[in-house]
Amino acid sequence: MNSSPESCPDASTTAPVTGLESRAGKRVLLLGATGTIGMATARALLRRGHEVVCLVRPRQGVGSSQAETQMSQRLPGAALLWGNATEEGFWKQAGLAHARFDALISCMASRMGSPQDAWRVDHQAHVWALQAAQTAGVKHFVQLSAICVQKPLLAFQHAKLAFEKTLIESGMTYSIVRPTAFFKSLSGQLERVKKGKPFLIFGDGQLTACKPISDDDLADFLVGCLDDVSRHNQILPIGGPGPAITPLQQGEHLFAVLGMPPRFKRVPVGLMDAIVAVLSVLGKLIPAAADKAELARIGRYYATESMLVWDAQAQRYDEQATPSHGSQTLLDAYARWVKGEGAPDRGEHAVF
Repeated sequence: MNSSPESCPDASTTAPVTGLESRAGKRVLLLGATGTIGMATARALLRRGHEVVCLVRPRQGVGSSQAETQMSQRLPGAALLWGNATEEGFWKQAGLAHARFDALISCMASRMGSPQDAWRVDHQAHVWALQAAQTAGVKHFVQLSAICVQKPLLAFQHAKLAFEKTLIESGMTYSIVRPTAFFKSLSGQLERVKKGKPFLIFGDGQLTACKPISDDDLADFLVGCLDDVSRHNQILPIGGPGPAITPLQQGEHLFAVLGMPPRFKRVPVGLMDAIVAVLSVLGKLIPAAADKAELARIGRYYATESMLVWDAQAQRYDEQATPSHGSQTLLDAYARWVKGEGAPDRGEHAVF
């Protein structure tokens, strides 16, 4: 369908939401549409014939009009609803409760994982969205979570789990999707290896394993939750196709694709522990250091914990219990990226 951006100059206003009247077909409000997974989800929804309304935060200052035009071009076929999901006033707009939506899909997540940001976005903004969805009569809430919440040690994991609990107890039909590692998160060493630098691994490079899933395959799974009743009222771990791979295997394949002899630099986990300890002490005096300490904890977590289903009884990660979906593998993606075909912009993921 053709779309035209709706105007929402102030996310805290109570002006009615216009241009969102009911139309035929399943109608979906999509949160987090400006991220790579969100954009992939918008495309997947449109391919399946759904009507898509994407919540997009208005840009401020010089160039804001151009930025909003570019956003419309990045989400062709979707209607845009301008507003800030992290402001309670937006969700209380009088018109929003009367705009018909059959489902809400959220790909929204905190950018850096700092405690304040995590509780503001991963929890509170989602609670407001859920309350607004209930008021508007939405029947189904599809939530993109993360598989790492199985062993919660970090602020963003606790924030995600808190909202998952709220959603489950709400009485609304839900599908909570917990994907394994994203391609984007595992692409960070491509450029350094191309420049002749070694591939960094923690320990022997076999401390962890994952079943990476591409944006498009994950989007396909998320959208499939709308019509597949077996995914309703379920927590759904999901990985990409093929066997689990370790960081050592990732590096070996990347060097092979580049036609270069493998070179690895082993980083002791104890070094991460020392960094976390120092930043934690500094964080008691300097707020910025506290945020960096949390980022270091996140880095250590991903360096030592597999992104697979956790078997609590056996106290181990279980590759066989981790479902697979889709057709795109990380190793295939490496081959495309080396050819210059769409290597991802990692943005905030660069910290990992």
